[in-house]
Amino acid sequence: MTQFLSLFNNAIVFGTVILFGALGEIITEKSGNLNLGVPGIMFLGGIAGLATAFFYEMHAANPIGFVSLLLSFIAAFLAAALGGLIYSFLTISLRANQNVTGLTLTIFGSGLANLYGGSLNKMAGGVGQISVGLTSKAYRAYIPALANLGAVGKALFSYGFMAYLAIILAILASWFLNKSRVGLNLRAVGESPATADAAGINVTKYKYLATCIGAGVSGLGGLYYSMDYIKGTWTTDGTIEALGWLAVALVIFATWKPARAIWAAYLFGILYWAYNYIGGLTRASIELFKMLPYVVTIIVLIVVSLRHSKDSQPPASLGLSYFREER
Repeated sequence: MTQFLSLFNNAIVFGTVILFGALGEIITEKSGNLNLGVPGIMFLGGIAGLATAFFYEMHAANPIGFVSLLLSFIAAFLAAALGGLIYSFLTISLRANQNVTGLTLTIFGSGLANLYGGSLNKMAGGVGQISVGLTSKAYRAYIPALANLGAVGKALFSYGFMAYLAIILAILASWFLNKSRVGLNLRAVGESPATADAAGINVTKYKYLATCIGAGVSGLGGLYYSMDYIKGTWTTDGTIEALGWLAVALVIFATWKPARAIWAAYLFGILYWAYNYIGGLTRASIELFKMLPYVVTIIVLIVVSLRHSKDSQPPASLGLSYFREER
């Protein structure tokens, strides 16, 4: 029972990181934009939030955890949204190739984040010395009275607020895309921008907003990783990039449905960390276990392709630039 709860807790924390990344990408892809820059955007969100908290804690006479949390949260969202704006300008206004632009954004975001992460480490006194303990504690705060309600309480209530925020955002995104007028317009843009344009929908505006807001949400995954997952520090081991690609895989696994991404993210977490609870594994076996989320995604992609179910397919215009003059 103890091992199961430990695996469950690890899966929730791990899954929350990629759930943010996947939710943002689902919103983006519903507009027809395929942004493969999710890892880079998560890097931007993580370093922006960490740097803001670091400078606030360093220069404020009496730093307050909630204020630092708020500032870092806003900074992370805006920095990631700026990454989405760069992508939007290049692919929507300048009509650059979406795949190439997304991959370039990943390289740009990781390079920029690690550059500033290294600078912050030097300012903090050396590699691995940066720490924003006050802010991280605010992000990881939970209600002890609920978490102490036995095994169930520990399993459900021993997480910081962002773990619950991810679930709330997924539910809201599902309602928005399926029930609201704006969400239905967004889906129309992703399916057939020419038809949506003819119906009076501003295709460019919807694509820009969906991509920028989606990037901002994805950036919260990087913020959660730096503030909660590794407790307010910075690492250059490439984990954020790996989680970013898992978030992209999660979009496919969840068949572009935000609500389905909730349990799928936690399933990825269980598959990824299961090796810790199986004895006698070799290094090669451990690496094979870490591949499981990708293997499962490939299987789902094959099954969905064979079924030809329209409900499980990506937006029809995904990855295709829209030229109004060709309508």
